[in-house]
Amino acid sequence: MKEGILSKLQSVRAASRRLCTIPDNIIGGILNDLAETIPERSEEILGANKKDLARMHPDDPKYDRLLLNDARLEAIADDIRNVAALPSPVGISLEKRTLPSGLHLKKTTVPLGVVGIIYESRPNVTFDVFSLCLKSGNATVLKGGSDAMYSNIAIAGLIHDVLVRHEVRSDTLYLLPAEREAAEVMLNAVGYIDVIIPRGSQKLIDFTRDKSTVPVIETGAGIVHTYVDRSADLTMAADIVQNAKTRRPSVCNALDTLIIHRDRLDDLSTIAGPLAEKKVIIFADQESYPALLGSYPSELLQKAEEKHFGTEFLSLKMSVKTVGDLEEALDHIARYSSMHSEAIVSSDPDVTEAFLKRVDAAVVYANTSTAFTDGAQFGLGAEIGISTQKLHARGPMALQELTSYKWIIEGEGQIRP
Repeated sequence: MKEGILSKLQSVRAASRRLCTIPDNIIGGILNDLAETIPERSEEILGANKKDLARMHPDDPKYDRLLLNDARLEAIADDIRNVAALPSPVGISLEKRTLPSGLHLKKTTVPLGVVGIIYESRPNVTFDVFSLCLKSGNATVLKGGSDAMYSNIAIAGLIHDVLVRHEVRSDTLYLLPAEREAAEVMLNAVGYIDVIIPRGSQKLIDFTRDKSTVPVIETGAGIVHTYVDRSADLTMAADIVQNAKTRRPSVCNALDTLIIHRDRLDDLSTIAGPLAEKKVIIFADQESYPALLGSYPSELLQKAEEKHFGTEFLSLKMSVKTVGDLEEALDHIARYSSMHSEAIVSSDPDVTEAFLKRVDAAVVYANTSTAFTDGAQFGLGAEIGISTQKLHARGPMALQELTSYKWIIEGEGQIRP
């Protein structure tokens, strides 16, 4: 298997060198054609997706991530069109200057080269990653999980057909075999792949970081908090908590822990009320449990244990932590946060400013839902993932984050003394 994969990766590397010769308007045409072709091939894609879904229990938190339907395919096509319409991130002049020697220096953006993505149970990632990589001049190597094998094969086949239709090498996108051995080859493909980005559970991220000899950009798991301050508007708090928790509980920006000021415990039943309609299981700490007892359905209310904090639930489950002030809320977040998305609901500008300044996360919110941590919502077209690290990229990674830069030096015969 190894030699066959490395041979394919060599072809991908060759394809990546050709991408810089394709004008941006041609790239846009390919992406728009892909978007238009998705509904034409929806029956094939959804049929493959049903084969994947049949192998997973509907109660599995990954089931919703795996699921494709006509509405989701339409949204994917719209995201691809959005990416096509964005300006190219390549060839942008970041800096220009002339040295006393007469040398002209220019710093300009360039593609990363070959981008590898390893991911789980999310076939939409195949579309998102390809569109962003093509628009930014990068070739793509994908290692999807076995859970989405049939879906990914169907999607990659569609993409290959569109590329060939536009006379672009099909190995601009390479979908690795689903077997685990393929991941091991990928993670050690130094000289073939320039960077690897894991998208999935903390277990997958840790595995990729620990095993890879290729540079890794971490897109971290989301352990997400929302702090309801003593000055918070009650209606706003209830709406935000409901949206952050129940809109799509299986995604990384979904709320995991509600932190509430002790002075607002009497309002907790109002804030939590809409969650009961969605059957959200609440793990309440020692102070919040009595505040919910009798008002929140008993079958959905449990006493919190230590394991319920610092957990990415990816389902209709949530913990509640009671604090006495902002400082205590900040300490809790600092201890348990994955530095993904954190929010405050407050009417006190001083408290809000302190929260926004002091919370260490890729995205920090005031008086709005963490559900907005998304490349498309940020106007980026789509995203590769949400980076929680601090080198190269942080937050939603899109076109700009898929570039590096090089220095271009032009002279008139100068030599260094």
